Amino acid sequence: MRKLIWVIGSVLVCAVSVLGIVFWKFQKEIKKDDPEYIVQFIKEHKEDKNVSVAIQYNQQHWVELNTKEPLPLASTVKIIVAIAYAQQAADGRINPQQQVDLKELEPFYIPKTDGGAHEAWLAQLDLQGMESVPLSEVANGMIAYSSNANTDYLMHILGLQYVNDVLTQLAVKEHEPLYPIVSAIYIPTQLMEEKSLTKKETLTALRDMDMAEYRERAVAIHENWLEHPLTKEEKAKALKMLNRDFQKVWSDRLIRASTDNYISILEKLNSKNYFSEDVHKYLDPVMEQLMLNPKNQEWLKHAGQKGGSTAFVLTLAAYAEDKKGNQTEIAFFANDLNTMEQLKLSNSMNSFQMKFLTDEGFRMRLKKELSES
Repeated sequence: MRKLIWVIGSVLVCAVSVLGIVFWKFQKEIKKDDPEYIVQFIKEHKEDKNVSVAIQYNQQHWVELNTKEPLPLASTVKIIVAIAYAQQAADGRINPQQQVDLKELEPFYIPKTDGGAHEAWLAQLDLQGMESVPLSEVANGMIAYSSNANTDYLMHILGLQYVNDVLTQLAVKEHEPLYPIVSAIYIPTQLMEEKSLTKKETLTALRDMDMAEYRERAVAIHENWLEHPLTKEEKAKALKMLNRDFQKVWSDRLIRASTDNYISILEKLNSKNYFSEDVHKYLDPVMEQLMLNPKNQEWLKHAGQKGGSTAFVLTLAAYAEDKKGNQTEIAFFANDLNTMEQLKLSNSMNSFQMKFLTDEGFRMRLKKELSES
């Protein structure tokens, strides 16, 4: 009997050890920072309409893959809000130094729905006993930390119609109109209560809902929260609804645009001559927080970016000009990713950008390999 117990124990120890090694290898693999993974991913998804890539180098079309395909932008869409903010600041319609009570942001915040972005932004603030921050800091948090609460608050302050008018100014006709990001999370809960549906019926109704109605509901919920914010209990209930199926619907219905649209926007940001100097005075500190790093200041004239992600999406829109005058614009959108793909793309995207910006051999190889049929 003791021998049997010893054998079983040994088997269990071995099994646990094997699982531990497998888990360690898995963790190591997904955390690996490898620009070649991005290259291989693009190659393998040339025929996949859920992957779109546009890269320009010194006004030359370097890489083009499904550039007209509209895909969910996730937080990359916040570039449009940043432009609207800078324009209104330049026009004197808003005061970037106006103090915003942090409590004003709470109606637009549902915990655990933004990957900890809003909490991370709050944690790094040097409040020194204050309970408010300048409006400019709210905009900074929208871009640098990707706070959804800050984004929806800015939509409220700037006016959603004005924000969407920016799309017309930029001549990106295929870009879907913006709507509040956080309030859309509450649509399933609203729908279930409104029509007395089961969770399964709610999911079906949500999938069948017309996009126009979906946007209208998101806007109406957003406006209602200004007067009647959710309680902690109501926020917890909304969060409980968000299983993977509901998250997928939310992700799929995020604002869409093409990499072709965003390359044109990035060109305008990179040129420094499309927007006025007054606009850039407020836009650059928000969009180009990369330049706060002294190492970036050594070799870059300017650079800005905004990425976005959900459990199924990874997007990036980035621009830069180095001190030699070389200009780069990169737009990368991917949808319907599995967990491994999403994590590996996220962990490798920064090194991919750096290699493209600094390694001529890599640039040339990329152009050759990705232009081959």
